Amino acid sequence: MSLEKYFVNNLIDITSKAAISCYPHLGKKDKIIADKSATDEMRKNLNNLSINGEVVIGEGELDEAPMLYIGEKLGNGNGPSIDIAVDPVEGTKFAAENLPGAISVLTISEKGNLFKAPETYMNKIAVGQNIDEDVVDLDFSIKKNIYNLSDFKNKKPENISVCILDRPRHEEIIKSLIEMKVKIKLITDGDVAGALLVSDQKYDIDIFLGIGGGPEGVIAASALDAMNCRFQGRFIFETDDDIQRAKQMGIKDLDKKYDLKEIVKGDSIFCATGITHSEIVNGIQKKGNSFTTETLVTHKSQNLVQKVQKKFSIK
Repeated sequence: MSLEKYFVNNLIDITSKAAISCYPHLGKKDKIIADKSATDEMRKNLNNLSINGEVVIGEGELDEAPMLYIGEKLGNGNGPSIDIAVDPVEGTKFAAENLPGAISVLTISEKGNLFKAPETYMNKIAVGQNIDEDVVDLDFSIKKNIYNLSDFKNKKPENISVCILDRPRHEEIIKSLIEMKVKIKLITDGDVAGALLVSDQKYDIDIFLGIGGGPEGVIAASALDAMNCRFQGRFIFETDDDIQRAKQMGIKDLDKKYDLKEIVKGDSIFCATGITHSEIVNGIQKKGNSFTTETLVTHKSQNLVQKVQKKFSIK
């Protein structure tokens, strides 16, 4: 059974209201309070839904509340069992500095359909629509992935565009990309939005890769699934605590490479509301007590990929 259609409007409202709650804190140089405001608003509104919800991908563990933590139960208990993945503010630094790229995102699926793992890093690779399965792979070298994609798309390597987080851990990858003379888009934060750039030719990104947040990987995978894109991820369990929690969650192969269909099984709904402007969605627009939001929503079973603008009057 697919998720009920009414969830779509409810989830748009939830990410929109979380985004709006963050608005007063834009540019105030305090990413913690910006994130907390959105988190509290998202929790309150998720708890009003008629669901038996559980956060399977969140911002932390139980002892890190008030974040929406892994294992937290949400909803009023009078509805279907739902898995939830959340990131109330992706790009907290962007929000704190009032820079482009802050979004509020969440994904839901039927129980058991979202990969459940402790908050940790993930090695990721994503490409757009209609790319054959054997073209790119986490197990391939950077050079092989770029050359394979170049051949498949009938492009020269220097015309391939790569999006990657600007992090010291990617120094060797970036060096290799420079040697191949590919076009590189470095992002400072926001790897949900970064991964989504492969979904449409208008963004001019052929491939997204590198190590980023695991929660963001699962959330992005939900949207990419609805858009018929390809995604692979491998969780990185470095600390003893990470390894122990992974085993408690039933993860036996810590080095397993997961295909998109293993990360997001079956139907799912994804919502991303702009807090500040980004390539994916427009940020909040305020006029008096009226706020206009823009949300990218996908619902796999309904073949829905749409941007929705909504107006809220908040005193």
